[in-house]
Amino acid sequence: MQSIESNALEPTRHELKSATPGEKLIRFLPVYGLVLLTVFLIVLFSILLPDTFPTLLNVRSILSDKSIIAMLSLAAMIPMVTGKIDLTVGYGIVLWHILAISLQTWGGLPWPLAVLIVLLLGAFVGFCNGMLVEVAKIDSFIATLGTGTVLYALALWHTGGRQVVGILPDGFYALNGTMVFGLPITGFYVLAIALALWLIFEYLPIGRYMYAIGANPKAASLNGIPVQRYTMAAFISSGTLTALAGVILASKLRIGQASVGLEFLLPALVGAFLGSTTIKPGRVNVWGTIIGVAILAVGISGIQQFGGSFWVEPMFNGVTLLVAIGIAGYAQRKRRAARKLSAPPTGDPTDKQPAAQAVTK
Repeated sequence: MQSIESNALEPTRHELKSATPGEKLIRFLPVYGLVLLTVFLIVLFSILLPDTFPTLLNVRSILSDKSIIAMLSLAAMIPMVTGKIDLTVGYGIVLWHILAISLQTWGGLPWPLAVLIVLLLGAFVGFCNGMLVEVAKIDSFIATLGTGTVLYALALWHTGGRQVVGILPDGFYALNGTMVFGLPITGFYVLAIALALWLIFEYLPIGRYMYAIGANPKAASLNGIPVQRYTMAAFISSGTLTALAGVILASKLRIGQASVGLEFLLPALVGAFLGSTTIKPGRVNVWGTIIGVAILAVGISGIQQFGGSFWVEPMFNGVTLLVAIGIAGYAQRKRRAARKLSAPPTGDPTDKQPAAQAVTK
């Protein structure tokens, strides 16, 4: 059952070879349009707010505030590659950041062991999501919504509605509070995770297999790809990365409470969906996701510095999500129509592209 369809819409070499310079510009504009818009917003806010926006303090604030959202967006992106969606990225972080603290304060465990347990639990929840989707054949939206609600209920039961507080080791605080080259270390976490995922999805067979599953799971299965195994691996990876984000959030807040975490769900999904409209329009991708989070961070920061009210951020996230989905759907329909017009007739001897090229290329 497909919750999301993943198809690459970026211009191919064959299309660019016969295109004029003007046509190439038009073809590349949707690919890098969001990147250009991000740069435009940075320049605009820097001109309008020269004393507050283009400052190191603002850069640190953006990196500190949005790094966790970037991690969750990357976590949500992984199942999206296979055509699935994982809503536990927003619900799971509630429980994980609480456990990261309570295992130390109530359980007396050393912080490295507490972190390891949280990561393993996150992977286990991802495994359960994979089983529900691939074995029980429940749609991923419904399955992860149910799992996420259970996690949120467990967080409420574990805390009893109270805050989890206590003195934590300096090493645990350093996970979030360390500065590297004058910038928060969390930004470097995101960069390392993004690089690793980019290498996996663009240069390793597992990445191509996952994209093939997202585009057409039946065709992928016919080409010998173990669809169930790779889809479950995507959910396990998403669950582990969500747990890591929960650990970083715990190190940042230094308290655990069930009322914190759900507000990350929408911006995380917005970042991942925005990522499908740039760099490789029509399919989720790593750098597109980073750009999606960046434009949210820049836009919200600039609007708030202009004196935007407290409701500006959720409004901006919601509108941006609708626009992103609309753009992605429109681009996909236009590209499909263009491919139908340019496709050779069935049985044309000039059509030599093998059926499995999308998997083996």
